[in-house]
Amino acid sequence: MSRRSRMRSPPAPDAHYDPKFVKKTLLMIDIRMLPIMGLLYAVALIDRTNLGIARTAGMEQDLKLYIGERYSIASMIYFIPYTILQIPGNIVLRILGARLHLTICVVGWGVAQLGMGFVKTWGELCVCRVLLGVFEAGFFPALVYIITTWYKRHEVQKRLAIFYIISIVTGGFAPILAYVMTLLKGKHGYNGWQWIFIIEGAATIGLGILAWIFAADFPESSKFVTEEQRKMILDRVEADRKDSVPDEVTFAKVLAVLTDPISWSFGLMFLASTMPAYAVGFFITPILLSMGYSVSESLLLSAPPSGAAMISTFFFAWLSDKTKKRAVWLAAQNFICITGLMVTGYTNGNATRYFGLFLVGMGASGCVPGVLAYQANNVTSHSKRAVTTAITIAMGGIGGIFATTVWRQKDFPRYIPGIWATMACQLMMLLLLCVNSFIFSRRNRLRREGKCGPLENTEGFYYTL
Repeated sequence: MSRRSRMRSPPAPDAHYDPKFVKKTLLMIDIRMLPIMGLLYAVALIDRTNLGIARTAGMEQDLKLYIGERYSIASMIYFIPYTILQIPGNIVLRILGARLHLTICVVGWGVAQLGMGFVKTWGELCVCRVLLGVFEAGFFPALVYIITTWYKRHEVQKRLAIFYIISIVTGGFAPILAYVMTLLKGKHGYNGWQWIFIIEGAATIGLGILAWIFAADFPESSKFVTEEQRKMILDRVEADRKDSVPDEVTFAKVLAVLTDPISWSFGLMFLASTMPAYAVGFFITPILLSMGYSVSESLLLSAPPSGAAMISTFFFAWLSDKTKKRAVWLAAQNFICITGLMVTGYTNGNATRYFGLFLVGMGASGCVPGVLAYQANNVTSHSKRAVTTAITIAMGGIGGIFATTVWRQKDFPRYIPGIWATMACQLMMLLLLCVNSFIFSRRNRLRREGKCGPLENTEGFYYTL
């Protein structure tokens, strides 16, 4: 293209918008979307991981979870429907619309959570855990998909981090709130662990109503933005990645994503990120009990590591968006997580082992929004985004299965096999980051040299490293 032709090229579709108008609109969208979505996801995390807290509050004795691997099975069985239903969930999302879809998910798992407060046997607990997985399956991938449709690629990770940090902060207080609930032991004939499920289940059902009232839909259909704001949002997305208009989800497109190794690499990285997060969620209280702390002290000490994870998550998200780099900062967090696992597993002092739990949380938590942003930045089209996001988060569910099966009751109190399996996942993620960085760099170079067609079938698109 000649210099004169380049000079006459039209400006980017979003270049004529007043920066103040853009900033004000984005802030309004942030305030409307991120707090409610972060709160809902926090409740989802609490509801899926509070089994460990309930276990220490009397459930293990009442339901005889100490027999064999009953606790690990009850923890793991949730992840089977959660993993299988991710892709169908994101396809149904476009049919039902975001508000109705999210409301059905939240109320559904709230009912399952409430039901766990009334179970009498281990088998009944497993049934409720399966139902919990069914309704939560369509929730998290829907949230991530919705958020990524509103922003440019290098604005995404900070938003995902804020949304995730809200869930970390809220979830960090869960053990303290659970401890308060256990003080209701004996009220109306229910044990303390039953009150945890009853109160949290009822609260989740109530939040389902808030989801219907406040949850944001996709940019092209949301009611809380003006037409001028809607056009600006869609123009920015179009200028950034050319997919402001949703395309039809077809079997051929789904199959193409399912047979793309890159899609599965994102999923494996998310598995590696969620495994230590789930391990800490399910086993931090038993680990603290093994250090000699009482049940109440263990519940209270489970909260502070979440504060460190919150700070670390936002710092790395800010750094990643500012530098427009993903892989290098994800790798840094992998090393932090590996260090924490070694400290917790192989040191003897309570203070150092507890510090290791801080490092594990800091390394794992930041990778969750980091991998989601890395994946979202490197795909175009709504159909591919929906399926790739679902694959990624489904593999996170497998990370949960892995965590609950390799962190075994018989390995208490050190859980050494679980620690090594978790470290192996971190090393796998480091390898995948190297491979993807090489592939993406090579494709970008070939495109700049004119030796291949538009990447992702999108003119002007380059992969984020």
